[in-house]
Formats: sequence, C-alpha cells, structure tokens
Amino acid sequence: MSRSAHPAGPRHADVLPEGHYSAPPADLNTLDPKVWAQTVTRNEDGVLTVGGITATQLAEEHGTPAYILDEADFRERARAWRTAFGADADVFYAGKAFLSRAVVRWLHEEGLNLDVCSGGELATALSAGMPADRIAFHGNNKSKDEIRRAIEAGVGRIVLDSFQEIVRVAHIAGELGKRQRVQIRITVGVEAHTHEFIATAHEDQKFGIPLAGGQAAEAVRRALQLDSLDLIGIHSHIGSQIFDMSGFEVAAHRVVGLLKDIRDEHGVELPEIDLGGGLGIAYTSDDDPREPHEIAKALTEIVTRECEAAKLRTPRISVEPGRAIVGPTAFTLYEVGTIKPLDGLRTYVSVDGGMSDNIRTALYDAEYSVALVSRTSDAEPMLARVVGKHCESGDIVVKDAFLPADLAPGDLIAVPATGAYCRSMASNYNHVLRPPVVAVREGESRVIVRRETEEDLLRLDVG
Repeated sequence: MSRSAHPAGPRHADVLPEGHYSAPPADLNTLDPKVWAQTVTRNEDGVLTVGGITATQLAEEHGTPAYILDEADFRERARAWRTAFGADADVFYAGKAFLSRAVVRWLHEEGLNLDVCSGGELATALSAGMPADRIAFHGNNKSKDEIRRAIEAGVGRIVLDSFQEIVRVAHIAGELGKRQRVQIRITVGVEAHTHEFIATAHEDQKFGIPLAGGQAAEAVRRALQLDSLDLIGIHSHIGSQIFDMSGFEVAAHRVVGLLKDIRDEHGVELPEIDLGGGLGIAYTSDDDPREPHEIAKALTEIVTRECEAAKLRTPRISVEPGRAIVGPTAFTLYEVGTIKPLDGLRTYVSVDGGMSDNIRTALYDAEYSVALVSRTSDAEPMLARVVGKHCESGDIVVKDAFLPADLAPGDLIAVPATGAYCRSMASNYNHVLRPPVVAVREGESRVIVRRETEEDLLRLDVG
C-alpha cells in the first residue's frame, strides 16, 4: 500500500530512524583539523583559539552569535586553487558562497577572478575594486537593468542561461555599441551524487539549456549569428558538495562532444570551457574532500584526453570554487542558553542563533559538527541536538552530535565549516538580527560585515 506524504513534509518517524547517529568520538575535546580553519587550536586553558585570539575574547568583543573567519586560511586556500590550475586556466571564486568587500579585495590580491549572480553581488564586486574584466555574471533570470549594468561595466563574460537571454543580452549590447563576451550554460544530463536541490546538471531543473534534443546546439547557432555577442565557450555545472569526480568526467565528455559538433558545423573551435564548481568540503570527520592540486590534475587530464580523442585543441579551463575556499575558513560562535534533557531520546541544546544564521540544516538536511570551545571537559558524552531560538520546530543547527554532559548555560559552542552559504542565506526570521562576520588574523580581529541593529530593521519598515 502506498503512503501519502503529510502536507507539511516527510513524517517524523520517516526522517528519524533508530540509530541514525554515529558513535561518540573518543575525545570530545579534539578539534579535527579536517573541519576547522587552519589556525584553530586550543590554548593551555582548553579554550579554542583562532588566528591567535580566544573564543572567549571574540565573544566578549563582538558578541554572539558571530561568524568568525580565518583570513589567513581564506587566503591560503585561494592561493592553493590559483597555484593548482596555473596560468593556463582561470579560477573564479563563486561569490554566492559568501561575498563582502573585504573578501573581494582578498580575491583581487590573491589573483582570483569572481563570478556573481545578481546586481547586488556585481555592485559589491565593483565597489571593492575588482576589475570588471575579471568578473563573470551568472543567473537564470537576469533583469534588463542587471544586464545593462554588467555590459556598461565591462564584465569579462556573461553566462547565457536561456534562449530569451541570448536575445536580451545581444539587444542590450547592440544598443550600447559593444560586443559582449559570453558563454552558454548547458545541462549535460549528469546526475551528481548530491542533494536534489543542489544538483544542477540533470534536465529537470531551472538552470541552463539542455544538451539533449539539440537545444544547446541551436543556442550556439543563434549566438554565433549575433554580431553583438562574442561566444567564447561552453559552461557546465553539475551540482554542489560533490566528492566523486566521475560526474565531471561524464560532463566533460559531453561538453567536448558539443565543441566537436560546433567545429564540424561552423568551423569554429571555441577557446574556453567552464566546468563550474561544487567541490565538497568536510562538514564532519566522515567527509573526505580532495585537495585543489588533485582536482586540477584530474580535470585537466579529463579535458585533455577528451579533446585529443575529438581532435580538438584543448580549450582554456575555468573552474568556480566558492564553498571549497570559504567554507572551511569560518565557524559560527554561539552561547548556550536553555538545555533540555529528554529521557531516552537526546538533550536539546538551545543557542542564541539558529535557522536565521544557518538555514542549510533545515533546507538541505545538512550535517555539521559542533564543539564546546570556552573550556574542555572530561564529562561523559551526551547525544545532543543543537537548536536555535526561533519559533519553529525545524529550527535545527546540528541534528545529532555529542557534547559533554556537563554543558551549562553560558558555555560557548562553535559550529565549524560555516563560511559558505550561512551568512549569504541568513534572514531576519522572527526579526532576529543577522550576526556579524569577524575576520581574524595574527592576533587581531576586525568586523568586515557588522551585526545588524534594530535600527536597521526599522529603517526598512516605512510604517
């Protein structure tokens, strides 16, 4: 007999199977370097430090909740990606992961390019001094005003996402008397091994133009016929939080197949191929991400092999890591408020933030780690669920974790790997104020995105 889903979503019993959590770690005080920023450690008093500053100092100075970002770690990861791909490829940081003017300046200084997907992201990039020719503009429904601003600014490429957009960008570029460099985003029919909502290369979703049925080939025909467009390549993105490289191999094979067809039909070899981003990071100790040099080697070999088989010149490769750069560099610092033991189940640990500063657990069923960071403890582990302060039962930050049984109100806990998609997707649900982003480096901290105030909220409410 088939079972109908409850209108509110999956039933509670269906999403909480018995024994769905792992065994507790051997030592709750250990901070796994795989999931924490590179300068994170504990000092002699057992307090977490990052960039030479203790968690307690950061809480006293900046309050909680707060996103704490290790600037040295961010810069080192950016350099690792730039070095791994070398001068013959382009690395575009995906601004949607987290963007601020300080981050834009770091990217510029470390030699990375930037991709944006809205007028606001473009404005942030330009205001912070990123050269427009190093910006790529994404999006499945760019407005006319956004397109016009991008072309006027001189962005290096606009990624075309539909037949309508081909015409729209060509028309505006023509009006402005410019020839705009563009790529066409295609969906290659690859099912990435990731969450349904962040898999982006199968046909049944909103992004790109399908390769199947000849639609991508037709998009190329139309773009090549328009004098105001300079078609420089094909773009493909198969999803996010991906560990398995096999999906990229299939995608590259199909993209190169399209490049071969373009050469055979039009006598044109497009000079660029963008394989997107989506490479995963470690949110828990069970995750095993690949290093940038491994990824670069694998992607370069895949594209080179496919092009040799098709008798094509190997195009210039672009990649778009966002999460892989900023994700591991930050953690969210919370203060414990209410602790509620439920016999035979778990202990609910409520913090002073929640789904307004990290919606990913509720949205994607994302898994996170958590640690007591204001001290160490020798107490027995207790199965805990870290929840927020919002009026919502789905307000979960960490679904299942082990914390010391002597955890008390006023303790500081931290959730690592929150640099990507947490501040970017933050909200004012329940009129909760969005936390600051605090950058730390060499014993100093500075606010790069300030904490919202009640005045900020009321300023938008015109009454």
